[in-house]
Amino acid sequence: MTKTSYFPNKNNAFMLSVAPMMDWTDSLCRRIHRRLSRHTLLYTEMVTAPALVYGDRAKLLDFDVAEHPVALQLGGSDPAQLAEAARIGAEWGYDEINLNVGCPSDRVQSGCFGAVLMTRPELVAECVAAMIAASPVEVTVKCRIGVDNQAPEAVLPDFIARVRDAGVRRLTIHARKAWLQGLSPRENREVPPLDYPLVHRMKQQFPELHLSINGGIATLDATREHLAVMDGVMIGRAAYHQPWEVLGQADRLWGTEPPFPDPLAAAQALRELVETHLDRGGRLHQVTRHMLGLFHGRPGARGWRRQLSEGASRASNRAEALAVYDAALAEVMAPA
Repeated sequence: MTKTSYFPNKNNAFMLSVAPMMDWTDSLCRRIHRRLSRHTLLYTEMVTAPALVYGDRAKLLDFDVAEHPVALQLGGSDPAQLAEAARIGAEWGYDEINLNVGCPSDRVQSGCFGAVLMTRPELVAECVAAMIAASPVEVTVKCRIGVDNQAPEAVLPDFIARVRDAGVRRLTIHARKAWLQGLSPRENREVPPLDYPLVHRMKQQFPELHLSINGGIATLDATREHLAVMDGVMIGRAAYHQPWEVLGQADRLWGTEPPFPDPLAAAQALRELVETHLDRGGRLHQVTRHMLGLFHGRPGARGWRRQLSEGASRASNRAEALAVYDAALAEVMAPA
């Protein structure tokens, strides 16, 4: 099913993005995030090129038109497969096709994609060149500063130069190494030290490229500090666990007022999304698991989380599900 691509404010739509996160940034999550911010670029979970070429494309790719601007992240290392996957993704209506060169999980190592590709920059260049030739929408790269015993000061600029020469004009750089041996994927998000100055120097060294920085950035104040140097910032878990603090205020980066004045107004408006999902045969917890942090640090937040965590999976029909959601809303409503 082909959808119409749409990228408002293209010149600055890349200032802020939400990182692709496996098991988290599904279509329902993205629809919630889009309601909170009109402009932030949203990413899918990583989809492997073989799965897309040979699998159920509708299941892997279908999304709601309201999610635009939205990017499809691909994993793989075969240029021909990635080219075909990029072509399919573009035809499906995605606004950007991104190649994952940063994920450190065992699964991506065994499949020779993700962060392990930092050791094979010539293959990455071949892959992105093939993807660019096949895709009418922009092809981008998300990478690490290096892996294992590589010296990032030498490896990263060489890597960037190779993909630039292959035609890439936009990269997101996670400012940590990935340790492919000895650290779990979670530890790889927290243990290797962040090297923001190195990534900042890459912008100075490659001024012609649009470079975003990722890793450990959790607030809009920190985002603004990085934007003084970088073209864009990607936020991951903070945007998911504290969506109001990040996405609920994000549109101010573009000089516009956020869609909602407070998280309660957002939660009340999101009831419509809940109803639509239920009417399509979905379960309440599939939506509300992405909303648990909406009132982070605010009065009633614990009650909101409790009602949704305990009640959502037990609701057996539409009426029960909406009653659970309304009970959660009652926990965060100010006293009359």
